Amino acid sequence: MQYVNLGRTGLKVSRLCLGTMNYGPEATEAEGFAQMDKALDLGINFFDTADVYGWKKGEGYTEQIVGNWFAKGGMRREKVILATKVYGDMNADPNDFTMARGLNAVKIKRSCEGSLKRLKTDYIDLYQMHHINRESHWDEIWQAFDVLVRQGKVLYVGSSNFAGWHIAQANETASRRNFLGLVSEQSKYSLITRAIELEVLPACKHYGVGVIPWSPLDGGLLGGVLQKTEGGRRAKEGTQKRIEKLRPQLEKWENF
Repeated sequence: MQYVNLGRTGLKVSRLCLGTMNYGPEATEAEGFAQMDKALDLGINFFDTADVYGWKKGEGYTEQIVGNWFAKGGMRREKVILATKVYGDMNADPNDFTMARGLNAVKIKRSCEGSLKRLKTDYIDLYQMHHINRESHWDEIWQAFDVLVRQGKVLYVGSSNFAGWHIAQANETASRRNFLGLVSEQSKYSLITRAIELEVLPACKHYGVGVIPWSPLDGGLLGGVLQKTEGGRRAKEGTQKRIEKLRPQLEKWENF
């Protein structure tokens, strides 16, 4: 396994990051445990999750699975660089608007506490903003993260699905506050989806922000989808339409 620095930090992470989004909805807890154990065996030390994964509003089901795996012991937590996210709707109580989608000081504090409890840990290595929030000022956002860092509950802050301008704005504001700012950006990136090459990648290079691609196989389209469908595997209607639209490119890819 190869290891690289996470952005401009001195933290070493495996080039491959284990995504856990399907733990709960698609994979059982036992299957998730087996995958995480195998990842460690292969040298993968970078795990990514989010409070909204599991898709049961307010429950954080996927984080619970990861936390239960940590609780098995064997230095599992110590061996993992743990990344999770904040922003999504965790509003299980319809009268509690503080946990609705978005970012503000109260939401960031409460979401972090919830994730720590579900993950059965006392700190998060990389706490990522899942999306940009245009309604909150960066000074408020960075103050909230600064408090968590000073408390030792968060070590690094990252972003996900940000535009190049958002990355620049975030890190310029953080710099004025003498705060480290964003050290990573998690974006959708594959041979099919390459929009981040226009502005996001240049911004990341300029600010020393590490790039974590999500959906590198673009929903399975780059994972031998033609061979699988020809072998009898059924695809969802939306996937079938994308296959037909991209068939010439996919044929070249699979015959490469």
